[in-house]
Amino acid sequence: MPDSESHLISSHVDVINGTSVLSEMKISDEKRSVEKRTVTQIEKNGYPDSIYINAAKIFQGIHTEKNEDKIQVRYGDNSESPMMAFKDEHSRRVSYELAFNTLKYQGLLEEILLDSHTYPCYSIPDELTSLLVVMLYDLQDRKFTKRKIFAEEEIVAEVQEIGNYLYSFRTKLAAALARCRIKYDALSIDYFVPETIWKQEQRASTLPLWFWINTLKISLEDVIRDLEMKGFTKVESVSDFDHYTYAVDQHCQDVLVFPSSLREELLNLDLFADCKLLLQDKSRSLAVHSAQVLLSEGGDIIMAHIGSYLTIAHMSVLTNQSRSKIFACGVKSLAKEEELRSSFSHMGCENIQLLHEDFTELEPTDPRFDKTKVILLLPQCSGLGAGNPMEFILSEHRDAGLLQDLFQGFVSEDKLSILAERQLNELIHALKFKKVQAIVYCTCSIYPEENELVVQKALESEVEGVRRYRLIPSVFSTCSNSESSTEMFFKTEPSEISSGCFLAVLEREVINGKVLAVFLRRGLKGLVCISEHQHFPLVSKKNTQYFHQKWKGCGEELIRISLQVKVQRSRRSRLVIWTIFCHTAITVLERIFPLGGR
Repeated sequence: MPDSESHLISSHVDVINGTSVLSEMKISDEKRSVEKRTVTQIEKNGYPDSIYINAAKIFQGIHTEKNEDKIQVRYGDNSESPMMAFKDEHSRRVSYELAFNTLKYQGLLEEILLDSHTYPCYSIPDELTSLLVVMLYDLQDRKFTKRKIFAEEEIVAEVQEIGNYLYSFRTKLAAALARCRIKYDALSIDYFVPETIWKQEQRASTLPLWFWINTLKISLEDVIRDLEMKGFTKVESVSDFDHYTYAVDQHCQDVLVFPSSLREELLNLDLFADCKLLLQDKSRSLAVHSAQVLLSEGGDIIMAHIGSYLTIAHMSVLTNQSRSKIFACGVKSLAKEEELRSSFSHMGCENIQLLHEDFTELEPTDPRFDKTKVILLLPQCSGLGAGNPMEFILSEHRDAGLLQDLFQGFVSEDKLSILAERQLNELIHALKFKKVQAIVYCTCSIYPEENELVVQKALESEVEGVRRYRLIPSVFSTCSNSESSTEMFFKTEPSEISSGCFLAVLEREVINGKVLAVFLRRGLKGLVCISEHQHFPLVSKKNTQYFHQKWKGCGEELIRISLQVKVQRSRRSRLVIWTIFCHTAITVLERIFPLGGR
């Protein structure tokens, strides 16, 4: 390490032409260990102008704001949400990554601008400061080399102007960077990454990869055969991983787990290219499996949020044989609808119906949802439990503001309160669908305010005319050999082998036999007024068979009398039949559920 500032200034050419400052080595303060790495260098030529514009708009909304007395670099007005147009998914992904990388090094980049006297520049208004900082990050990441002009790209005058301006100051900027590194005794600019982000990125880099199998295109056996031909070995669990190995997930039998080091190789497999293996965080697979288990034959399901199209596709694959229809809410544009339909068609999914309405705009009595038995609610959440928050934001199309929360390592109380209120409103709305029998609620949050407290408040709410719900354990009976969970909430904490996940299953309460017997007896005594329009669909087909087997036909008699109540036209006839029904019901129920007294 050079020991003088003058030496570093005179050797700025080495800084420019040497190894990229982003990938020399991982260094740390007392909390970090020095870790040497060999990195394959990829030639970096910059990006099309549109990428810089979109990244600057994202960064404008998420940059760290300082107190007025400490502000030296001004970013202009931040009150309006920016309008962004991405050429494709790759452009969107690159724009977000560029914006977040700029956020990570915001303090350093501002110091470089000030130290080199590149800022302030009176020809560059405050509204373009975000673009200036974003392009400075990219310039140093390219080792201060000239940016390539891409063929057929749309030229943006502001990008060209700022790019040329920064390049003309490249020597001073490189020297300022060197001075900053001496000042803080930093071997690379990774030193300036906040501790929370550094740990998060370390954890994300080691997190296993989960791929679910598209059984519309290939079977589990064929996938395993294909992997074995390519040299992969099946092991029992993640703890047994050794490079070319994989395991079947312990909860979901259609999900395979691989070491993180194999990411690039797996994404280049034909299995992935042909949509036979789909890469997605396990939390979403747990959610769709939980919903599928609760779905009766031919029952439909509402997916309250679009989120990742992969979640909808996975639900479609699991329900393909049951004639179920999947309603996906919140498709706001025809372009998005066409994009989704194309993706689903390529994956072989045919039982999906896209809805333009948001979930809370749906009428619970809408005839379209008469067969809906399950609602899968994956609300917008803080997402800080996600193993790879950047991937979570991109794949789930979440608010860019989550990048700021990720950067600071927590969510403000005000924002958490807003999220929790929205989640509660959505869950209460789900309770209003009278034909629905179960609701699956799942988040990637680490906060009880978005998890247990939302569920408990919803259960305590009174929805008029709707039978109450109760919590039941999350069960993965179709995809796990293990015993059912005994916990009412399924939770995993963020770790090096797992993302954070919260999952709750709410099931509509069944009328309790003892309570119903008491109710019927009181009805006969006149303590409860029986409306002429009331009728109890007392038992299901399954329960009728149980009563019949145990009590020699009483169950069938009960159903026969119950049905007669429906067909009687006069109020007097209905009340007579209802009295017989009550006596028969009490006889059956008290034999099965002895009350120990009247």
